[in-house]
Amino acid sequence: MNSQPAALSQGNFSPRLFLEDITIVIPTLGRPILEQSLYWIASGSAWPERLIVVDQGSGSETAGWIEQLQASGFAAQHVHSNQRGRASGVNRGLELLRTPFVAITDDDCFVEAGWLQNMFDCLREHPEAIVTGQVEAAGEDVLFVVASPVAAIYSRPRLKFDSMSGGNMGASRAVIEKVGLFDEDPRLRTAEDAEWSYRALRKGVPIIYAPEVRVRHLGWRDPSRRAEQYRDYARSHGGFYGKYIRKGDMFILIRALVHHYRAARWWVYGNARGNAELAMLGKAYFTGLLPGIVAGFRSNLRAPAVGISPG
Repeated sequence: MNSQPAALSQGNFSPRLFLEDITIVIPTLGRPILEQSLYWIASGSAWPERLIVVDQGSGSETAGWIEQLQASGFAAQHVHSNQRGRASGVNRGLELLRTPFVAITDDDCFVEAGWLQNMFDCLREHPEAIVTGQVEAAGEDVLFVVASPVAAIYSRPRLKFDSMSGGNMGASRAVIEKVGLFDEDPRLRTAEDAEWSYRALRKGVPIIYAPEVRVRHLGWRDPSRRAEQYRDYARSHGGFYGKYIRKGDMFILIRALVHHYRAARWWVYGNARGNAELAMLGKAYFTGLLPGIVAGFRSNLRAPAVGISPG
């Protein structure tokens, strides 16, 4: 798939196969990259019943892009929100869900042409599960990629990674109601998907990794912004761990120790091999996990109750 800049005005969006049982939700700050994300969704082989874009930004561009989609016959809804944080953005979209299934992506992810159709087919076959898939790099310096070509089903938490990518996931309405909404606690600001997938597995909801469900994640941050993002990831993962350690979750305690050890290895290995990106990531996690754990341990905030609108 071409990841070059693409404007909505360049697209020829004739109506596609219409999937009336699935909605797409995108949380955004209204960054310019959203236009490209919308372009690839509208260029897909199938269109959803509705696209819900929850806009936490202050600009007017998002509304204009949504109007362009609507003019092409694409059912798109622009929801403005004064809140901040990806979790609240996703939740405000989920609360408007009226289809049996939902697919979630991000404004810096470019979906492949068959993404929605493949997601929908897998969800229909496994309505009791969460579906996720490949996240490849679009651009340079994207460390967090998921590129395995092998399908898998995970039914229990793992010490390293629960194999769900928040920018490439789908679930049934029933699963959302069973697991609950995403945790909007600011201490988990960039680890809300990790916490949600862990909570789902603990509730007996499996995660299906389907490699044909593919997106590309754009690396758009410069080194200073990436360093800050890694520190935010570290503190947020620590916040997630701390909240569960407070509950007496010994598995999460072990996972936190393993994560801290791995961070030290990344830092040392990155410096030894001249891999500045890996060293930066390792340092961020080694120094940021513990403060995040302490903050999470002190928090008593809970994920909001499910308030999905009637179907």
